[in-house]
Amino acid sequence: MSVTIKDVARAAQVSVATVSRTLNGHGNVAEDVRRRVLAVANDLRYTPHAAARSLSSRRTQTLGVVLPDLHGEFFSELVRGVDQVAREHRLHLLVSSYHGRPDEQVAALRAMRGRVDGLLVMSPYAAAHASIVEELAPALPIVLINAQSDAPDVLSLSVDNYGGAQAMVEYLIASGHRRIAFIAGPEDNFDAHERLRGYREALARLLPDASEWVLPGAFDEASGHAAGQTLLSAAQRPDAVFAANDMMALGCLFSLVQAGLNVPGDIAVTGFDDIPLARYVHPTLTTMRVNIAQLGARAARLLITRLSVDSNALDAQQHEVREDEVEQRRSEPLRPELIVRESGVRRGGGA
Repeated sequence: MSVTIKDVARAAQVSVATVSRTLNGHGNVAEDVRRRVLAVANDLRYTPHAAARSLSSRRTQTLGVVLPDLHGEFFSELVRGVDQVAREHRLHLLVSSYHGRPDEQVAALRAMRGRVDGLLVMSPYAAAHASIVEELAPALPIVLINAQSDAPDVLSLSVDNYGGAQAMVEYLIASGHRRIAFIAGPEDNFDAHERLRGYREALARLLPDASEWVLPGAFDEASGHAAGQTLLSAAQRPDAVFAANDMMALGCLFSLVQAGLNVPGDIAVTGFDDIPLARYVHPTLTTMRVNIAQLGARAARLLITRLSVDSNALDAQQHEVREDEVEQRRSEPLRPELIVRESGVRRGGGA
């Protein structure tokens, strides 16, 4: 027969309530009692019954994660950060993707209702997520990643894409580059829009006589490669290329090197994100580092704090105190860090 929570309580000589508080990570259990209960539960190989726990606590012990896609190093790093925090709190993840199609996003989000305690949503398509987020928010805590919402109860965390793009342009200009091309991301993507805005404003501020040079892109290697081919056929080539993400930068880099150009001697190439692959290509990629796993971890902690507020705020005063905890978790946008590698060293060879 399977071991029950009553068996653990009997063997540890404590109440069933004490076993429950211990296994659910509540702090109001003496340390020696906590250790004894955990040791007994381990010895007896006790596993809480998920369905019973869900019925008694009205919790699924699961966080939902809805992303534009699951392919690529960015999303794998983001989920890794979320998963690390979830495991620390003995929570599971239910991960879904709408494959970059805004029309499928609503279905993916609605499918999470009743299956998760809270939602982490990355949605670069502002118009697509607005109505469904407002629909779900009253009953389901939601944290948006790199997106905004007018719904009062929806929290958000973001990357300073605008500031990061400005910093890269500032670096390239300080390194002696004057003809700086930019490979943009999807037109309806929030991150891409902010990075393009940063490029344009930094260029106008620091090189007012220079013309912007924007090529279309889709945040993938193929579009970066196509942009590289376009630059190769230009009457006058740029002396630097700034791609709105690393995948496009790598595609462009391959195109230029394949054509026999020296990077960065002939053209410098830089990206944005600092995916793990960026340090293993040749030449290694200069980029703006976004700690992607940290972004996922911070979003997960914010959601878990919100869940704690919602479940423990028994009166107005306590709710106000716990709302302060949420505000402490919500911080300024994550600031990217300039990482200088071989593909974008300063002209003259120095870094």
